[in-house]
Amino acid sequence: MTAIFVEVTATRGSAPRDAGTAMKVTPDAIAGTIGGGALEHQAIAHARQMLAEGRCEDSQTLPLGPGLGQCCGGAVSLRYTTTPRPLDTATPLPLPDVQSDVPLWLWGAGHVGRAVVAACPPRAFEITWIDSARDRFPDQIPPHVTATPAADMPRLAAHAPREAHHLIFTYSHDIDLALCAALLNRDAASVGLIGSDTKKSRFSRRLRDMGLDPSGITCPIGDKSLGKLPAQIAHGALTALIARTQTKVSA
Repeated sequence: MTAIFVEVTATRGSAPRDAGTAMKVTPDAIAGTIGGGALEHQAIAHARQMLAEGRCEDSQTLPLGPGLGQCCGGAVSLRYTTTPRPLDTATPLPLPDVQSDVPLWLWGAGHVGRAVVAACPPRAFEITWIDSARDRFPDQIPPHVTATPAADMPRLAAHAPREAHHLIFTYSHDIDLALCAALLNRDAASVGLIGSDTKKSRFSRRLRDMGLDPSGITCPIGDKSLGKLPAQIAHGALTALIARTQTKVSA
């Protein structure tokens, strides 16, 4: 037994991915994604524990709010099996080969972070890629990207260049919120946050309670019409950011 397939079998309320979505987990790699940051981290850990123990089948129903500290507010049922399940794939869409020295800071080295790095034209931005653990980065980092491990990401955000644009997609909603607060206090050029409309509403309320104006945060990022796959989110987010920064440069 070398792989466990994790499939979303049902959802209730707001959830990151729909029923039928699956990912493949091996002892040292994953393919596909069920989304959701902490949800996926827990599912991967559980699948790898099954592999270590030689177990072939299991199921879980996880409440996203109280159970995992996520803002979606729904619940996701998962099935773990050695039976292969189809994985979602998306062909990367082309982006214009623009050139600028605009700094872009990416927060999180999960599926969406990797998709943004893979899709971004190499001369479009000066990219700083941050995560709290070095082992979350892929083995190969493009030469135009600076990988920066940071145990305290919100503290680093407080010292980011004010002209930098930011895209946030960490594994933790608590870290996402702290990054939003730090960047609003820093007066960043722009802040984009992955998430649902529910996450946007709850973050906005919490940020207002901190005395901050959440109107400067774009959430969800991407283009809903393209879909929820990481490559689709990356394409929508980068298209909007390139249009915004290129218009400013041209002006």
